[in-house]
Amino acid sequence: MSQLICHSEEETIACGEKFGSLIQENSIVCFFGDLGAGKTTFIKGLVKGFSGYPKELVNSPTFVYLNIYTGTKNVYHFDLYRLRDSDEFLSMGFDEMFYAGGVCLLEWSEKIKDILPEKRLDVTIEHMTEYTRKITIG
Repeated sequence: MSQLICHSEEETIACGEKFGSLIQENSIVCFFGDLGAGKTTFIKGLVKGFSGYPKELVNSPTFVYLNIYTGTKNVYHFDLYRLRDSDEFLSMGFDEMFYAGGVCLLEWSEKIKDILPEKRLDVTIEHMTEYTRKITIG
């Protein structure tokens, strides 16, 4: 398990980009943290680092559940905040994205904890101050 401290949005994006450059295809990354903790900010960098997709075009799919970013590799970015449970996730066929040849990013993944694969990466982002975040990767 590793921990990072980021003191700005730019540092959080840079940490995400470094992390994204290190993960493998078919990785499943689960994000945990309060509203506004910086999950999407970290994901902006991760998407750029993994696929080269422009970070400026990455945003949270809160109302559509899923954004697909197609760079050099595909990224499946879920925001499950509005999801009821894992049955709803499965009924939409979203589990097919787990191993679709890209990387699967799940914000609010605790909503589907009963179906999450054991082989995954968990990223927890916590507020320390207004601009400082503690990021735990394990």
